[in-house]
Amino acid sequence: MIIERSLSQPWLSNTYLVAEDLPSGARAVLIDAGGPVKPLLDTIESRGYELTHVLLTHHHHDHVAELPLVTNRYPQVPVLIHPAERALLADDEGITGDLTPGVAIESGSLRIEPLHTPGHTLGMVSLLIDGTDVFTGDVLFKGSIGGVRAPGHTTYADQKASIMETLLALPPQTRVHPGHTDPTTVADELEGNPFVRVWSGVDPEGTAPCTALGKPATLILWAQDYDGGHKAWVRWPDGADDIVPGSRVTTDPPTRS
Repeated sequence: MIIERSLSQPWLSNTYLVAEDLPSGARAVLIDAGGPVKPLLDTIESRGYELTHVLLTHHHHDHVAELPLVTNRYPQVPVLIHPAERALLADDEGITGDLTPGVAIESGSLRIEPLHTPGHTLGMVSLLIDGTDVFTGDVLFKGSIGGVRAPGHTTYADQKASIMETLLALPPQTRVHPGHTDPTTVADELEGNPFVRVWSGVDPEGTAPCTALGKPATLILWAQDYDGGHKAWVRWPDGADDIVPGSRVTTDPPTRS
């Protein structure tokens, strides 16, 4: 398997090209299309790859912004997304079919298993390829996790289950390719991800009072995020949990990195 990555600015979102490792005639897929896609499209052409699918993890703009550039160059290639996400895209954005959890996709010798991992969005799909590499969209990042306040989100409980029961239940050596910034592994996230460490009972929950999204809450965890900022796990007075941007949380005294 050959994996190429293109990182967008200013979103720091990844577009991936995944291809068979063959001397010629390799089949390939694109995962997301936040851009810049031109370097990856040029790679497809220069190496003689056959693009068989465009697979979208979810509908957010930073993951589909340059999809028209892909469909203009490859108008016959299927573009797939979970049906719950398709309804949230303006004018369908060139989507041609559904990405259905449990229904594997084959691109030459590549076997791609869509895993339903809701939380950040209802129809978020992670993509496990050949059992060794998983592309996690905005569910799990290196050292962080996706929030549950973005458009189309579901719940904290969904996000936790998607991470702990689906993604981190994969073999420890599984390589993780997030929707933003750098790769990691299941083993590394089990050991070092601060959210996972609290969920696993390794580290304790915090108890500091805070204000989150303008409302009183308890700050369970304050952690670094992929973009150099912070992400916060807060608990509301009714006992419900939430994952929110650190920029929307204040404490007295102020939170520190």
